[in-house]
Amino acid sequence: MKKMKAPHDEYEIIVIGAGHAGCEAALAAARRGCRTLLLTMSLETIAQMSCNPAIGGLAKGQLVMEIDALGGQMARAIDRTGIQFRMLNTGKGPAVRALRAQADRAQYRLEMKRVLERTDCLKIKQGAAVDLILRSGRAAGVRTELGQSFHAGAVILAAGTFLNGLIHVGMTSFPAGRMGEFPARGLSERLRDLGFQVARLKTGTPPRIDGRTADFSRMTEQPGDEPPVPFSLRTGTLRLAQIPCYLTATCERTHEIIRSGLDRSPLYSGKITGTGPRYCPSIEDKVVRFPDKVQHQIFLEPEGQQTSEYYVNGFATSLPEDTQVQALRTIRGLERGELTRLGYAIEYDFFPPTQLTPSLETKRIPGLFFAGQINGTSGYEEAAAQGIIAGINAVQSLRREPFFVLRRDEAYIGVLIDDLVTKGTQEPYRMFTSRAEYRLQLRQDNVAARLLGYGHRYGLIDEDLYRSHLQTEKQVRETVRALRKVVVSPERANQVMTGRGLQAVQKPVRLEQLLRRPEVTFEDVSEFIDERFKLSPEIADRVEAEVKYAGYIRTQMAHIEKMERYESQDIPGDFDYQNQVGFSSEAREKLLLIRPRTVGQAMRISGVTPADISILLVYLRRGAKRGSRERAGRLEARTGGRLS
Repeated sequence: MKKMKAPHDEYEIIVIGAGHAGCEAALAAARRGCRTLLLTMSLETIAQMSCNPAIGGLAKGQLVMEIDALGGQMARAIDRTGIQFRMLNTGKGPAVRALRAQADRAQYRLEMKRVLERTDCLKIKQGAAVDLILRSGRAAGVRTELGQSFHAGAVILAAGTFLNGLIHVGMTSFPAGRMGEFPARGLSERLRDLGFQVARLKTGTPPRIDGRTADFSRMTEQPGDEPPVPFSLRTGTLRLAQIPCYLTATCERTHEIIRSGLDRSPLYSGKITGTGPRYCPSIEDKVVRFPDKVQHQIFLEPEGQQTSEYYVNGFATSLPEDTQVQALRTIRGLERGELTRLGYAIEYDFFPPTQLTPSLETKRIPGLFFAGQINGTSGYEEAAAQGIIAGINAVQSLRREPFFVLRRDEAYIGVLIDDLVTKGTQEPYRMFTSRAEYRLQLRQDNVAARLLGYGHRYGLIDEDLYRSHLQTEKQVRETVRALRKVVVSPERANQVMTGRGLQAVQKPVRLEQLLRRPEVTFEDVSEFIDERFKLSPEIADRVEAEVKYAGYIRTQMAHIEKMERYESQDIPGDFDYQNQVGFSSEAREKLLLIRPRTVGQAMRISGVTPADISILLVYLRRGAKRGSRERAGRLEARTGGRLS
């Protein structure tokens, strides 16, 4: 008897994996009105913080705020469950400041699950996807290990570290997606059979300790900011009793013990074959690579309000248990420390991201999107950023509407995805401010101006918030205009200058010129302008940044406009790189692999030289002329030669 297909097995979008990428992808798709299924191997570990209990940090804080401006959930979740908030780089300019918050690990997970369960159009089911259903070469659903079939018009794979995950502690190894959780098997093999390239990466996590066994009096306390600054545009004043972190350091004895255990380290014995993160190395890597360094900083971070566990940040390791314990007990304040959980390393499958288009749709299978760590990234924030873009674009795919692609000058998310799909990665990719060539424009204070309009366009930002934003932007423009117009006498200007210990001015000066000086703040000059320009601290910071960076931003805008003609110059998807002469062999190989959408993207591919770009432009011009002649010929044929 033919099995009847249950109507509840039909969805529009299926998201596989409920980590940070999967949660944002599912919420974006459902909030846009698509019937969405979020399929996870465990309903108890949705949005689990598998490594450090924190959100944000340098460049990562910008990502979180960008996700928020697009309508994502991460910023709201950390604002509701954070236990400490700190603004980093406050002694530097606004372009490199970034917010970081410690999370109550358990509460963050429960908060995200609560939001998912209350979202219209979204169903959450427990199950392990092992196969991809295709229809006419397009992704059309998934099958689980229990034989269930779920059908949809688009599929987003956000499996994190679970694909053939393998955990290492010393010389002991066992399959797992995270400690205590089963790995995902079958999908990698299925996708490899479909022609996808699959490779291996490695990441690690530190041990946790019982805070009751630590002597915090021998460490340096790191309190949160007062008042704490929230991540989300929707959050008002944060009121919470913040829990401090503590700073300590390793010593030479720590390093001796670590070196003595390297013969039983999976990292140095050859057991681990995957490439680890360059910028977040294990403690054994730090000791080996930097033998002259007498100490490495260690941060004790609270896991939550209702637990005594602390995360030992800076001590990621896969050393055997006895070495972990001995080494930790040489650290100041941890002499009697008791481990509650061991540190470990995990290897997992990932898909080199040059197999994706900038929409995060795979080139090989339409309707199949990849997001998160399976694209080679590390970090909750990088994963969530990909998740919301994949969710938006899965809906665009179903509706046959243009994909949403952020440019590098618009957002750190644009930098992240362009780096992945254009340059690829052979090690876990982490976002840094230095990766963004337009970082003076990609500040936390102007994130709404950059991205809120997109969130509103795609139905993820409500009308009230958007109208409030428009009013704020008007206020910023009017204030900057007033600063340009108002001229003050030397006597009045020198009230500010001498108060700041600056050299007095001799001539009348515009307030904008005064504010450009690094030492002068908006508060210093606000008393000279109309009462209606009394701004909130957040808007005042924005105005100050706009004025101080104006010259640099004009220079960057000129470069952006120059590059725009290349970014807007499309390359046909079927362009014949193989049979065109003149390209270097490396350029031909890379261009065939990545198949850039535009000349601008082609220019950023490693190994493609300016000479190769010149040749590409020649071929594109010839193709445009030939296409123009062919169109003219077809028109003439249709009109019988009677062209008017």
